[in-house]
Amino acid sequence: MLTLLTSLFVLFTVLVASAVKHVPAGQVYSLYRHGKLARVLQPGVHMVLPWLERVAHKINLAGQTLRFEEPLPDAHDVCGTVYWQVLEPERADAVFEQVDQLIRRGAHDALRSEQDVAHAELGQADRRDLSARLKQTLNNALRERGMMVTRVELDAA
Repeated sequence: MLTLLTSLFVLFTVLVASAVKHVPAGQVYSLYRHGKLARVLQPGVHMVLPWLERVAHKINLAGQTLRFEEPLPDAHDVCGTVYWQVLEPERADAVFEQVDQLIRRGAHDALRSEQDVAHAELGQADRRDLSARLKQTLNNALRERGMMVTRVELDAA
């Protein structure tokens, strides 16, 4: 009898512990039920349904960085860093796992369309202008997905 009560108490404790989710400040968690987004958990303590709901993504709202190096034909390789953040977690969740690929592909396409990249070394003003155009192009693609590029820094060649 005592073993049964101990087992039930341990099972109950595990069930309660798995039902409580603490979301730290500056983050949101996307909660999925049956493979679909059920809700987004804001910072704080939340109760979830164990075994039915799972945390799919832990999204940092403070910002992310992505380092890229784009080889361009007949030009120097372009290296830089893209700083981006999630503005609307509900919209961003659907593509959150592919955001690195979206940014890399967008940077590659934008840089290929730039004529001045194919020429000689870029000066500081040219890099700044190219960074601004790259940021605008990436934002056009990411805004509809709930994300925004805050800064693009291109390295000196």
